Amino acid sequence: MQDTEGYRSSSEKPLDKQNSDASPKDGEEKADQVTTREDGKIELKEEDNYEHLGFSYSTRKKWAILSVIFMVQVSMNFNTSVYPNVVEPLTKAFTISGQAARVGQMIFLVAYAFGCELWAPWSEDLGRWPILQLSLFLVNIWQIPCALAPNFSTIIAFRFLGGLSSAGGSVTLGMVADMWEPDNQQYAVAFVVLSSVGGTSIGPLVGAFIQRHLSWHWNFWVQLIFGGAVQIAHFILVPETRSTIILDRLAKKRRKAGETNVYGPNELKENRFSMKEILITWSRPFEMFVKEPIVLCLSLLSGFSDALIFTFLESFNPVYKQWDFGTTAIGLAFIPINIGYIVAYFSFFPFIHRQRKIRSRDPDALQPEARLYWLLFLAPLEPLGLFGFAWTSLGPSDDVHWIAPMIFSLLIAVANYAIYMATIDYMIASYGPYSASATGGNGFARDFLAGVSAMYAIPFYSNIGSGHAKHLLEWPTTILAILGILVAIPIYVFYWKGPYVREKSKFAQTLASDRKKKEGNRRKSMAA
Repeated sequence: MQDTEGYRSSSEKPLDKQNSDASPKDGEEKADQVTTREDGKIELKEEDNYEHLGFSYSTRKKWAILSVIFMVQVSMNFNTSVYPNVVEPLTKAFTISGQAARVGQMIFLVAYAFGCELWAPWSEDLGRWPILQLSLFLVNIWQIPCALAPNFSTIIAFRFLGGLSSAGGSVTLGMVADMWEPDNQQYAVAFVVLSSVGGTSIGPLVGAFIQRHLSWHWNFWVQLIFGGAVQIAHFILVPETRSTIILDRLAKKRRKAGETNVYGPNELKENRFSMKEILITWSRPFEMFVKEPIVLCLSLLSGFSDALIFTFLESFNPVYKQWDFGTTAIGLAFIPINIGYIVAYFSFFPFIHRQRKIRSRDPDALQPEARLYWLLFLAPLEPLGLFGFAWTSLGPSDDVHWIAPMIFSLLIAVANYAIYMATIDYMIASYGPYSASATGGNGFARDFLAGVSAMYAIPFYSNIGSGHAKHLLEWPTTILAILGILVAIPIYVFYWKGPYVREKSKFAQTLASDRKKKEGNRRKSMAA
């Protein structure tokens, strides 16, 4: 669910990764570097004031910040996945059909897809901290009218506003780019991706207990309590990380100290909030989504994978009821999904460690396609898991134990995490400063297609197998498995043919040219 606007500034960051956490030696005072413009004004730049930026935070501080951001992302995605547990209570409270009640889930996810893109430019210009605070505040406020809704139309209206107000990955992954260099971001990106998928899988687990023991109003009150808690934690514990905002503050501090001609980068921008600039920024993710084959295919892969998961999860209720599972037991059936995400997260560690060692010896040794390598082995687990889940859903009448479909659901979760993580990582490596827009398309596709799936999932499971009374539940999941094979094909195509595709990309070629130029400047600087 993810945009990463912060990556746009990554092309301006120093290329000497090994000194990224360096600080002045004891007793040595390091003077801030400056750049004088043609108009005589002194501009503070990232490369000249590196020790003040998020890249120079200690490892402990970076991960403390990211841990809070992890919970922020979980809370936003929790809001998308806890709602299905209020569908049945809402049908009774407002005398509506189940299909009508699911509009509340669909409208939130579709609005979330657009909301991530709409919030991103403002976090670039105004900073991560105020944008996340405003986003959390609005999302939390919209929970109140939902909880107190006198009719279902009120819920629909404020669920739409809640989705549109969710900044999501547009800011959280941007904060990763604020604190880690592009070649050192993989562990942090993997952590944020875990928060995204984890938020969608703990919702049904918590929602089952809410549905079983509390009134429907509490589905929204719990969202508010969770969102309020993480907003307070973010307010207290997370500083501003956006480099341009930090430099603006540093410039103001120095002017107060008597250096009257020093300015931050945003202070020197003309037409900073012009509608033209905002529209250009907003439109770039959609432009790349349409024009870049890598972005289009891998975003659709990730989006269809997410839609398959959301559709597949709707089968849990009829499947596990065969073993007489109640509401809370069905919620507990989501535990293997969470375990699968955690297993997938840790499975990337050896792969990331190995690639970082190779890049430390030679930064150009690995092509971006190398970041898809581990996915080549994990992606087949999605169709395999769906096939397995389908034909272990026969129930106790065929002497099948309930643990069997749970094992296969774990495999599906492993593949879903891997697809999301690897496609995001590949786009970051392929598009560098343009990866904000590239990964924005990925997040948009996941949220939008997942939202659409909320409307067809139940009819899909109710009607597809209606002609096969004995295998009513097995055939729909089998169809999902076949689709899972088809949507995985681009992974292997881009692993082998990615360099050829990138040669045809104007964004990727511009990035390659910039890298060569910066490498030349770095070597000249080192020689001097």
